[in-house]
Amino acid sequence: METRKSTSRQFRLSAALGAALTAFLAFAPGAFAADGIGLYGPANDKVIVYFSFGVMIIVAAFVIGASLIQMRLDKRKEQRKEALERLESDKT
Repeated sequence: METRKSTSRQFRLSAALGAALTAFLAFAPGAFAADGIGLYGPANDKVIVYFSFGVMIIVAAFVIGASLIQMRLDKRKEQRKEALERLESDKT
């Protein structure tokens, strides 16, 4: 019964922290903006375009990196399977 209380307490704590974080992130932009000028400065077309290009490059680099990591892990998995199959066939 103690684990059920602990799990419930952890769930409530994580839900409260999640709600607090969401509220903080929702109201944070307004805290730093005055008259349309944020921390970086006025948001004109050039700033928005360069920021968007930066986001696209970062997302593309992440996708490529994650794909390369997954390819390596799949290759290791297949090598491990083949080694186990060889060991099982040698036993019999």
